[in-house]
Amino acid sequence: MYRLLFSAFLSRMDPEAAHHLAFRFIRALPTLGFGRLVERFTRPEPSLAVETLGLTFPSPFGVAAGFDKDGFAVRGLGNLGFGHVEVGTITAIAQPGNPAPRLFRLVGDRALINRMGFNNGGADAAAGRLSRLARRTRRPVLGINIGKSRVTAVDDAIGDYERSARLLAPYADYLVVNVSSPNTPGLRGLQELDALAPLLEAVRAVAGTTPLLVKIAPDLDDDEVVRICELVVRLGLDGIIATNTTISRDGLREAASVVAGIGAGGLSGAPLAQRSLDVLRIVRANVPAQLCVISVGGIETAADVQQRLDAGATLVQGYTAFIYRGPLWARQVNRGLLALRRQSTSTSAS
Repeated sequence: MYRLLFSAFLSRMDPEAAHHLAFRFIRALPTLGFGRLVERFTRPEPSLAVETLGLTFPSPFGVAAGFDKDGFAVRGLGNLGFGHVEVGTITAIAQPGNPAPRLFRLVGDRALINRMGFNNGGADAAAGRLSRLARRTRRPVLGINIGKSRVTAVDDAIGDYERSARLLAPYADYLVVNVSSPNTPGLRGLQELDALAPLLEAVRAVAGTTPLLVKIAPDLDDDEVVRICELVVRLGLDGIIATNTTISRDGLREAASVVAGIGAGGLSGAPLAQRSLDVLRIVRANVPAQLCVISVGGIETAADVQQRLDAGATLVQGYTAFIYRGPLWARQVNRGLLALRRQSTSTSAS
């Protein structure tokens, strides 16, 4: 049904307008009283639960940062079966993001290109909203992803991140330092170790007991990934999220002229799957077994999620396939994971 709706209607809408339409529907689920009814149909089986970061995640599968930038739809996303919701990226200073159009579908590639530019209402507004959410017992695990404000100079980035962390860490189940979006000038330069080490140390000091993770780009070379892993271990951080969107345009089915016409932005979805998997394997080989590693990039099916778990991911996130799979995507993945595990148990027993 959703695929027909997407083909006939949603795919013809401006991508950002379609996102806002879907977002309003998801946000309304709990407020209109449908949330618990939907949960009966989508709730993950208890056997899928994962223990990490001192928390219990109802499912290893969650929604990545970018879908809910300000934390308005966390409960609704939980109603749909996601085991955790990472909101953001949130910046210390509210900002409108880049001019539209800034979100583009590559339907044949099951991909998106975005140059949203961290559009969000700022950390002060988010703190008030998320403080109320944090007091609720019925909600998914909440991750909060923070990034540099566009108006803040790179040299002043530490203070900018510290302000966001100070405001938001008390309401996060885990906090993420995003230094890997391609859509904020100078941001990816913060992945250089000389800049990254003092930034992570400063945010960790502010975050206190809130688990702290860093999100890295797929466009780092393998040696750079290894060095960041070594830094994370040395600083005693709690995890790594691998990976963000890519600036690469390799291997796309879409005509090169169309892709060039879209211009700059981060590519997400199926074309990112192999590099994201490769980075996951590098990360897992270079961090302790207990360190939380969240894999994201090119995830669409339960088999994709299980492949990442088998490769060493602690948790898995998705976003782009939500556009192509529809509101029951998390349910499909969770049911598929359960079926794969039962099949594996049956095969082992025989």
